[in-house]
Amino acid sequence: MERRTRVAVIGAGPSGIAAAKECLAHGLGDDLVVFEKSDQVGGNWVYRDEYGHSSVYETTHLISSKYYSEYEDFPLPPGTPDYPHHTVLKKYFQDYADYFGVTSRIRFHTQVLHATRGDAGEWIIHSRGPRGERTETFDALMVANGHHWDPRMPEYPGHFDGEFIHSHAFKSSRPFAGKRVLVIGGGNSAADVVVDCSQVAERCCISMRHGQWFVPKYIWGLPTDVFYEKTVRWVVPKLRQPVFGLTMHIILGDNRDFGLPDPDHRFLEGHPTINSELFYYIGHGSVTPKTGVSFLDGKRVHFTDGSSEEFDTIIAATGYKITFPFFDKSFIDWDGVQRPPLWRLMFHAEVPNLYFIGLFQPLGCIWPLADYQAMLACLELTGRYHRPADMRKALAEELAHPHHKFVESPRHSTEVDYVTFRKELLAELRAAGVKPHKRPKDAAVNKISLLGRQAA
Repeated sequence: MERRTRVAVIGAGPSGIAAAKECLAHGLGDDLVVFEKSDQVGGNWVYRDEYGHSSVYETTHLISSKYYSEYEDFPLPPGTPDYPHHTVLKKYFQDYADYFGVTSRIRFHTQVLHATRGDAGEWIIHSRGPRGERTETFDALMVANGHHWDPRMPEYPGHFDGEFIHSHAFKSSRPFAGKRVLVIGGGNSAADVVVDCSQVAERCCISMRHGQWFVPKYIWGLPTDVFYEKTVRWVVPKLRQPVFGLTMHIILGDNRDFGLPDPDHRFLEGHPTINSELFYYIGHGSVTPKTGVSFLDGKRVHFTDGSSEEFDTIIAATGYKITFPFFDKSFIDWDGVQRPPLWRLMFHAEVPNLYFIGLFQPLGCIWPLADYQAMLACLELTGRYHRPADMRKALAEELAHPHHKFVESPRHSTEVDYVTFRKELLAELRAAGVKPHKRPKDAAVNKISLLGRQAA
């Protein structure tokens, strides 16, 4: 009798459910277990008010369009807007998990406490759930716990006597009504949070140490990622950065025209901020730009240009650490690394039965490409795909030839170009004789109602 391969997946967010779905599709579902510490599918897209649950905030919408965010074998329902609200997406993920039979394989309220490899290379998973603690053995482990949950807090000389939180704890602007609020950062979260707060706060400022590239959600009538994908095929790689940088300059002008620092790197060398509202609110006086923070003194914040101002609240939108609390740090500790040492950002060079699903950051959406990664993992586990024979050489080659010359910082440690990364993953799938997904003709997929499931 053929021995079955037992697979564990950590996390039931968008990448985890894609991993589980692929396991089921490739005959690896008999002993599949998905560990999820919360009570439902969706990961960060399950909105909750309480602190401690890493989630979207009340007004969150997608920053990549639906066209490049939906799973390629499971389209969003007809009528979904270009940039849907988080409630639409939570429902979408739950429908996806139900449709592909993933939900019944998930152990909710179950946290993985420790994951170690046994003497024979098997994975020993120690977890705690509704039935207490238990230890189980698996043949393969897919890690999909996400990389937007462990906040990175900035440190400054002095002390601040007001409220000092990370955007991780921001749920809505209501608690900041009538307050003087400073948001630190220049990324997507910083821009969204400062715009939200500016509508209720007494005064709202945004502090940036470095300039960012700001990109509107629409370019010449098209969602930005659609515009990029449609035009990038006509631009040779070495010209993409100057061409698209010039396009952004023509559309938006200089950052300094709005009191913001100009980017200190070329377009696509860092993750751009997708936001169509920040310049609007700055132009209307609702948001005031500030330079980087120099030091803190009581409620007074001193900035690098020599100015200072008092605030009641500081919200640090300063990114997240890449951490895996269930691994010993002697095994994996990638906090602060320039890039995780993973080929295709999923294959560990020395551990063949360990896969990281969705551990990358594209100009676009993670989920469709996480599905491709999961498919590759399953193809390898079933013997239809073979990773490079010399993984060290393959990884060194990949590290030496990034999609773009990304800024060296933890924020860009998992950065990829969506179009290029998709081509790379598809090339690996084709090498295994697998064609890309085609959207199913089953009408039931398109008839799934946005209103069918009540919010938990």
